[in-house]
Amino acid sequence: MKARILQATFALFFSALPATAQDERPPDFTKGDSIPANAKHDWNLGATGMRGWMHSHTLVTYDARQIYVTRVDAGSPADGTMAVGDVILGVGGELFSHDPRTEFGKALTIAESDAGGGNLTLTRWRAGTTENVTLKLPVLGSYSATAPYDCEKSRKILELGCKTLAARIAANAERENPIPRALNALGLLASGDPDYLPLLKKEAEWAAGFKAGGFQTWYYGYTMLFLGEYVLATGDQSVMPGLRRMALEAANGQSAVGSWGHGYALPDGRLGGYGMMNSPGIPLTISLVMARAAGIDDPVISRAIERSQFLLRFYVNKGSIPYGDHDPWIQNHDDNGKNGMAATLFNLTNEKDNAEFFSRMSLASHGPERDTGHTGNFFNILWATPGVALSGPHATGIWMKNFGSWYFDLARRHDGSFVHLGPPQPDPDSYHNWDATGLHLLAYAMPLRKIYLTGKRDSIVPQLDPDAALAIFNDGIGWDNKDRHSYYDKLDDAELFKRLSSWSPVVRDRAAIALSRRPSPPIDRLIAMLESPNLDERYGACDVFALLRGRAELAVDPLIACLSHSDMWLRVKAAEALTGIGKPAAKAVPKLLELMTLEDKAKDPRNMHQRYITLALFARGRDLLADSLAIVDRDLLHKAVSAALQNQDGRARSAIESLYGQLSYEELKPLLPVIIKSIAVAAPSGEMFADGIRVAGCKLLAKHHVREGMALIVRYTREQNSWASEHRTPELMKLLLAYGTHARKFIPELEKIAHYFEHDEPDFPRHLGIQKTKNIRETIASIRASTDTPELKSAR
Repeated sequence: MKARILQATFALFFSALPATAQDERPPDFTKGDSIPANAKHDWNLGATGMRGWMHSHTLVTYDARQIYVTRVDAGSPADGTMAVGDVILGVGGELFSHDPRTEFGKALTIAESDAGGGNLTLTRWRAGTTENVTLKLPVLGSYSATAPYDCEKSRKILELGCKTLAARIAANAERENPIPRALNALGLLASGDPDYLPLLKKEAEWAAGFKAGGFQTWYYGYTMLFLGEYVLATGDQSVMPGLRRMALEAANGQSAVGSWGHGYALPDGRLGGYGMMNSPGIPLTISLVMARAAGIDDPVISRAIERSQFLLRFYVNKGSIPYGDHDPWIQNHDDNGKNGMAATLFNLTNEKDNAEFFSRMSLASHGPERDTGHTGNFFNILWATPGVALSGPHATGIWMKNFGSWYFDLARRHDGSFVHLGPPQPDPDSYHNWDATGLHLLAYAMPLRKIYLTGKRDSIVPQLDPDAALAIFNDGIGWDNKDRHSYYDKLDDAELFKRLSSWSPVVRDRAAIALSRRPSPPIDRLIAMLESPNLDERYGACDVFALLRGRAELAVDPLIACLSHSDMWLRVKAAEALTGIGKPAAKAVPKLLELMTLEDKAKDPRNMHQRYITLALFARGRDLLADSLAIVDRDLLHKAVSAALQNQDGRARSAIESLYGQLSYEELKPLLPVIIKSIAVAAPSGEMFADGIRVAGCKLLAKHHVREGMALIVRYTREQNSWASEHRTPELMKLLLAYGTHARKFIPELEKIAHYFEHDEPDFPRHLGIQKTKNIRETIASIRASTDTPELKSAR
């Protein structure tokens, strides 16, 4: 799985890079063009029994106008009428005009309705001849206005899907990846059909005995979720020992700040590798809630649930839950389904306002937004309906009518099973071969409310009426990965100001970007918004000022006034705006430094306020600090820097690096104790960024030949995060060599480290370990040959 995740990460990264004109041009199969050799992602074409390839670029398919048939299943509706190599040019007697993927999906939905009579008319090109042909599909009816609730078509799809899935599970369940296998079992369980209980008992026995040597957080979250739901639905206590084992492993494997990564925490309480990852962490938290509800009452589990929830509460009203311990994600209304996960979690733990926010965010995420996702959109689709459904049947009905119906119908095969469609990109994503039947059946099983994931516990979220649901759905319109601006750029100022005060941080950000792109944005009106009683309006104004940079000079004093507001996020937004403005806001620096020293251990024990002020001033606004550093009170500066270097977040600590080169040694000397501590003790979170300040500290000590630096460099070489350590190790060795003959006493320890890198370092490529070993041994030789004996300083 790790290899697939990394592969898809690079695929998604490169899909966002500028492409050549040839890459952007869709092939014309009617003129002899072929599918590009590096483009392997074809699509299921609903219940026709076909798969087809269509052009995709920058995560959209709307530039395509043709579908090349890549597969026709024997015995399917398309068999005998369509063949591999045929080209579909349109549906319903009309040529494709805007996006063959959505047009084909919507045609499927119409064909399966009573009015459509099961007739799907395709415009087929074959060997130079174009004609209309008709496929006969089963008539399932139409989706109701509140689908999947009170919806006969949804009921039929669920029934057929469960029947097909049960046969598949009985035949080859042991071959499935543990995540889709657990989801498939959940899909059957959600049907409430007692005929499936013998099969589900076997799946529960598998889950109870499941163990993983790696990626435990990913696998255990979903296997435990199934087990907890199974016990609560059936009362079968025989699987409880397995559920207890995994639940306690997960709870004890939580990091010191309440997070999980690809695996469990290291002995020091930090996460290895990438650090915090919310995509596995939130389902794992939900599974612990279910384990507790099933009867595993242990304070360790309750503590893990609360610590995880504490992390997630921070993002309420600020944005989508991000990849890890990062800024709120405001590019889309959901990110890999994590908002749907959070809505589900907070509904289960009776936190209404939090569940409501994340449910609304889920409803506003559809179309191009749902196509996005790190390593693929599997989890974005999985958690969509559970999140939306909490806002009521009108919310699901609107979401299904405008997106889910055609998307789900496109994913459903002629036997009733479902495939994972994946995002529009040339290559398949990490999950392209996963069975997505259980994923989709969970959505269709919502009306039955047989398990907690599908509504067995009443929603505490206020239920939306049709108009309110449509308004929130429409908040997600106007963005795609290829064209992020034109929709908002066309809106007039009045509409943009309305959106600037939206409940949605995503809408506010898009409106702010559009206003900032205007030649003469209404500065006075934006300044007036900074005094609004509506915090959303104030946030929106700050977003615009941050983007306007120097053009927002007139807003400096009102923004400084916002730094004294009681709302923490307004203070952060104002700080970001001021540092964006730059030089004209220099007088704000003393206040910003003062804010860095403030603590509120009761309301903000992780000191997120300090984190964001530090990032604004040092990481995002270095010009502002550089221009005013000469007049900054040194005592205040030292207090602020000392506080920031002890922040939990490695990225916030690393932002201070920008200051090291701007102060003299005498000015830095009072800070040496805390600088040394920031090297010796890694930040407990933000692991991917935590090495920055540690390396910077080592550089600083080596530059001034501070005696204590040698031991710290050697110790850090051994303890550093293995991720990218092949690049840091040569740098560290150069720093140690700068001490000349003084470093000789550390040669025995360096020999041990070299041996460790060459033979014993776990989960690290051997050839890179050998490379690090070579770096160290070459440094040992250079130290032995050195004649430099620089004068040493002491941090004491």
